[in-house]
Amino acid sequence: MTTKGLVPDVELRKLAEASLQGKTLPSAMPQSEHETLRLLHELQVHEIELEMQNEELRDAQAEVEEGLARFAEFYDFSPTAFVSLRPNGSISQINLAGALLLGRERALLMGEHLMSFVNNADQAIFNHLLQQVFATNTKQTCAVALAVKGALPTFVQIEAILSDNQQECRAVLVDITARKLAYDQQKLAALVYNSVNVAIMVVDINDSIVAINPAFTELTGYSEKESIGHQPKIFKLGRHEADFYQSMRASLDSSGQWKGEVLNQRKNGERFLEWMSISTVYDEHGAVKQRVAIFFDITDQKKAEQTIWQHANFDSLTGLPNRRMFHERLEQDIRNAQNTGALLALMFLDLDHFKEVNDTLGHDVGDLLLKEAALRISSSVRSADTVARLGGDEFTLILTTTEGTAVIDRIAHDILAKLTQPFQLDGEKVYISASIGITLYPQDGLDIKALIKNADQAMYSAKHHGRNRYHYFTPLMQERAQVKMRILNDLRSALVDNQFVMYYQPILDIATGAIHKAEALIRWLHPTNGLVGPADFIAIAEESGLIVEMGNWIFLEVARQTQQWRKLYDPDFQISFNMSPVQFHHDKTNHEDWLGYLHTLGLPGNSMVVEITEGSLLDASPIVAAKLLAFHNAGLQISLDDFGTGYSSLSYLNKFDIDYLKIDQSFVKNLTPSSSDVVLCEAITIMAHKLGIQVIAEGIESAGQHDLLTKAGCDFGQGSLFSRPLPAKEFECAFLKNPK
Repeated sequence: MTTKGLVPDVELRKLAEASLQGKTLPSAMPQSEHETLRLLHELQVHEIELEMQNEELRDAQAEVEEGLARFAEFYDFSPTAFVSLRPNGSISQINLAGALLLGRERALLMGEHLMSFVNNADQAIFNHLLQQVFATNTKQTCAVALAVKGALPTFVQIEAILSDNQQECRAVLVDITARKLAYDQQKLAALVYNSVNVAIMVVDINDSIVAINPAFTELTGYSEKESIGHQPKIFKLGRHEADFYQSMRASLDSSGQWKGEVLNQRKNGERFLEWMSISTVYDEHGAVKQRVAIFFDITDQKKAEQTIWQHANFDSLTGLPNRRMFHERLEQDIRNAQNTGALLALMFLDLDHFKEVNDTLGHDVGDLLLKEAALRISSSVRSADTVARLGGDEFTLILTTTEGTAVIDRIAHDILAKLTQPFQLDGEKVYISASIGITLYPQDGLDIKALIKNADQAMYSAKHHGRNRYHYFTPLMQERAQVKMRILNDLRSALVDNQFVMYYQPILDIATGAIHKAEALIRWLHPTNGLVGPADFIAIAEESGLIVEMGNWIFLEVARQTQQWRKLYDPDFQISFNMSPVQFHHDKTNHEDWLGYLHTLGLPGNSMVVEITEGSLLDASPIVAAKLLAFHNAGLQISLDDFGTGYSSLSYLNKFDIDYLKIDQSFVKNLTPSSSDVVLCEAITIMAHKLGIQVIAEGIESAGQHDLLTKAGCDFGQGSLFSRPLPAKEFECAFLKNPK
C-alpha cells in the first residue's frame, strides 16, 4: 500500500509471512494495520489452501488419466473379447480380441451388425438375448456359433448387460470352442461307453471296480451295484492254471498291456470264452492309476471257427482227415522221418466194386459203406498213424515205423481181411475188396509229389493184377507210367495228324450165313510203332478224356463209310461202333450233332448201331438216359456189349430199349457140349428173345463153337472163324464186292 499512514504492500506481505511463521509483530504497529495484516494472513492461508487443492486436483486428474490409459490398454489388449452394441445389434465399440474373434479389422467392424457373424441356426438365440438385455436391464447369457468366412465355426458364450446410459449394452464373448469340443467328445465317449456291445470295466490300483458299462452287466449278469467296489472276478476265475494269471500280471506290470482269451463264468454259472484286452492308465508321475479291461464273448465265434476248421480239414462223411490235412500230416511226418531216420510208408487204398454198389443200391447205401469201411481201416492202424479220405472211395494211410516193412505188411493184410468181410448196410449184404499201393520214404521218393505218384501207381498195379491185394511200388511201375505218359502225348498228336483208321469185322447171320452187318474197330497207325490195337490205348484215352474227341471222329468216319457201302452194295447194310461211358457224360458228345450229320448224309437211324457197356446202363443218370432215348427216337439201335461180365444189368434191360445183346467171348471161348457155358448161352438167348432182343455171340473161333451157338438159338456170330478185323478196302473186297 502507498497511502499515508499505511504499511507498504511489500512490508505488509513480509509482516504477514512473519505472522505465518510465528514471529512477533512490532508492538508499535497501529490497530488498523493489525487488522489489515490479519486479513492478509487469512487471504494468504486461503491462497495456499487453494494451491494445495489445485495440486491435489492435478494429481487426481493425472491418476484418472493414467487409469483411463490403463483401462484402454486393458480393453484393447485383453484376451477376452469385449464389444458394445446398440439396440439394433450394431457394434459401437470392440476391442482387438473381439476383432480377432470376428476375423475383421476393428475399424471395419464399427457399425456392423454382430448378428451377421452368428451362425444362421443360432441367430434367433442371439436376437432373444439382445431384446432381453434392453427390455429387462438384467444380465443375459447365451451360447452361439460364429460363422466366420473361411474358418471353422467358433463357439462363444456371450454375457451382456445394459450400460449406465441405457443406450448401449456391453457384451463379453468367451471362446468356448475347446470346451464345446471336449464336451461333445465326452458326450460321444459316454454314448459309446454306454451303447457299445463290448463290456468295459475300470479298476483302481487296488483292483477294485470303479466303473462298468451296461454291456458288462448284459454279458456277465452282474449289476453296477454288485460290481462297483468289489474285486473283479475277471482276474481270477479259477478256470485257468496259476501260471496263466501270473503271466497276465507280469505283462501288465512290464508293459501295461495284456491281450488274450479268458474262460469266464456268468452270474448264472454259465461258462463262456471271451477275448480280453487290458490297458493301464498312469498318473502324471507315471504311477499306475487305473486299469481298463475291454472284453467280449467269442464262444460262438470259436465254435464257428472250429466248425470251419473241421470242414476245411476233415471229411464230413467219415470224419477222417481230408486231402488238405493229409498233405499237412504227410509233410510233417516226412520232416520227422528225416530227423529220426524212421521208415515212412504211404498207402493208397481204393475200394473194389464200390461204384457198382453205389449205382445199384443208391448213394445212401454207398455213404454207409464208406463210413463203415473207414472204421474198419482205422481199426487196423495204430494211434500214431494217419488215415485220410481223399474223396470218393480213395483212402490214404501214413505209417511210420522203426521195425521195417513187417509192420506195414501186417497192417495191409489186416485191412484187406476186414474189408472182405460182408457189410450189412440198410438191410443189404454187400461184399467188396480193396486194392492197396504202398511206397516208402526215403527209398522210393524224397518229396510229397513223388510219394503220392508212386503210391498211386502201386495201387493201380494191385488193381490191374486182380484186386484184393497190395503192391509195393517198384521202378518197373515208374517205367510203365512213363510209357503211359508217352502214349498219351502221342495220342494227342495222333488226333491232329489223322493217324487213326477204322477196321471192320463182319457179323454173320448164323441161320443163313449172310453178312449185312459189321463192327467198326479203331486202330492206330503209329509213325514209329506201327499198327497199335485199342487194348493199348483206349483205357488211356478214357482216363485223359481224349476218348471224347476220338469218339466224335469215329462216329463221323463210320457214318461216312456206312453211307458209301449202303449206296454201292447193300442199302440195308448196318455198322456198329463202340461208345465209351465217358462220352455219355461229356458236353462235347452232342448227340444232336450226330443225328444232324446222319440226316445230312441221308442215312436212316437204323443204319448204325451204338455198342455200349453194362457200365453205361448201371449209371442210370438223367444224362445217359436222355442220350439213349434220343438215339432210340432217331432210329439208332443199341447193342449191349460184353453181356454177363458186369455186376448186374438184368434189371436195366426193360428200362432201356436194347436191340442186341452180345455174349462175351469169355463164355464162347470154352464152349463144349457138356460145359456150363452152353447152358449160360442158351439161357441168355432165351431171356433176350423173350424181351424182343436179338443175340450176337462174339469171339467164335471154331466150327464147334459155331454149331453149339446155332443150337443155342443165337441170331448172329462174330469172330476169327469168319474173319479178323480188316481195313475198309479189304473188307469191301472180301464181303461186299464178292459176297460169299
